[in-house]
Amino acid sequence: MAALIDAIDVKRKTFFEFDNAPYVCLEAEVSTPTARGAQTLVRLKMRNLLTRAVFDKSFKASDKFKEPDLQTVPASYLYSDGTGFHFMDQESFETLTLSSEMMGDALDFLVEGSVIQLHKYNGNPIGLQLPPHVELNVAYTEPAVRGDSSSGTVTKPAKLETGIEIRVPLFIKEGEKVKVSTETREFAGRA
Repeated sequence: MAALIDAIDVKRKTFFEFDNAPYVCLEAEVSTPTARGAQTLVRLKMRNLLTRAVFDKSFKASDKFKEPDLQTVPASYLYSDGTGFHFMDQESFETLTLSSEMMGDALDFLVEGSVIQLHKYNGNPIGLQLPPHVELNVAYTEPAVRGDSSSGTVTKPAKLETGIEIRVPLFIKEGEKVKVSTETREFAGRA
């Protein structure tokens, strides 16, 4: 039997099951009333892992959630076609397919051969978890022009191999590998 999680114990990045669907907590806020007899409430900002929808909901502190049957397996990105995006499970070597809705904006950070963490719910693939940073090649950027550093922020636009555009420092050249934050979509350093 799956373990039960009290609503008051749900913290950021906790996985839980609600209404027979897996969720991840994005933010948790506990409201303790000052009046006697009033109940402590927990307000959760949560994401449905099946539909990717995000919403806020309040629960009593004593409400209980089941632990979801979630697995996270390493998988490498193979290719995409009309049927979806195909990954190879690094443990069982089976091919797993995700739809474009399940992918979200992860395509901005994926190149063939990338190894990511794939979420499975009840044995079926439902989404993926990107690493905090990915390394991508700069496909195109303007060369630095002498005298460009007069303003405080010395960055220029760069198009990366996946098509995403970010701002990079002036010293970055075309063909270089850069580290990009998958959360903020910003330059995080040279690779």
